[in-house]
Amino acid sequence: MGRRKKGDDVSGWVVLDKPDDMTSTHAVSAIRRIFNAQKAGHAGTLDPLASGVLPIALGEATKTVPWLMEAQKTYVFTIKWGVSTDTQDREGKEVARSDVRPTPEAIRAALPAFVGEIEQVPPQFSAVKVDGERAYDIARSGETVELEPRQVTVYEAELIGAEGDDLSTFRFRSGKGFYIRALVRDLAARLGAEGHVWRLRRTAVGPFTEADSVTLDALEDLRHKGAASERLKPVETALDDIPALAVNGEDAFKLRQGRPIVLLPHVVEALKPKFRDRFIGGVDASRAAVALFQGKAVALGDVRAGKFSPTRVFHIPD
Repeated sequence: MGRRKKGDDVSGWVVLDKPDDMTSTHAVSAIRRIFNAQKAGHAGTLDPLASGVLPIALGEATKTVPWLMEAQKTYVFTIKWGVSTDTQDREGKEVARSDVRPTPEAIRAALPAFVGEIEQVPPQFSAVKVDGERAYDIARSGETVELEPRQVTVYEAELIGAEGDDLSTFRFRSGKGFYIRALVRDLAARLGAEGHVWRLRRTAVGPFTEADSVTLDALEDLRHKGAASERLKPVETALDDIPALAVNGEDAFKLRQGRPIVLLPHVVEALKPKFRDRFIGGVDASRAAVALFQGKAVALGDVRAGKFSPTRVFHIPD
């Protein structure tokens, strides 16, 4: 007989407004404790220095994390000009200094070079693996890490404010794998200046925004009132840009057993225009859809040859 899992069988998403000076791992542990959840994980690390939107998956929602990892993210951040650090943020050691203070006009002229599909070398202090080791562990030992450039996508880049000559604030919307600290390094170099990240806040991850978020203190207060579940979003919320397929009770039963279901021709034709090229975790998901029974996620799967074949099955408690 298998051992019973510790905690409650709770599933859904919590959109945490992570405070700065807290790791993403610590944040996940705090949320798991508040909900007494059996299982928890996050969709994209947020540096301890950074605050803002950290979507945390509980229970069956952890099966949708790979989809949210691919989602667009929006950041608001401030560069402090004049000093560069080894970590490219305010917590690092000073490595260079300059009297250059880029003007708003010069900054705006430089930004278009950082929009679209661009190549970016990750920061020395990053979680990228080099020969099985994290880059930040190698960098902390005093060694220089040779990291390969990666192709990343930036959809929007905007200078939105300034505090004197030393601080400039930006809003960027990007795809997966984009590093704000690397952007600051490269933008400063392009402007012939030195600079580092002074403040960083993530304001959106896919469908989850600041407006949806909740602080740990607010969640603790709700927990004491027995109302923490009010801030729990359905598992399927993370799949908002995936075609949805409504199924009946009989088909939902088959899918939960991992069996494919046959689709009527007109259903397949209605889904086709909603498909788009995409890879999730390196796997082709261009024909992916989410099956819903009574508005609740039953399975993720692929639509091919007139059938919906489940790849991930959800067992969500009522």
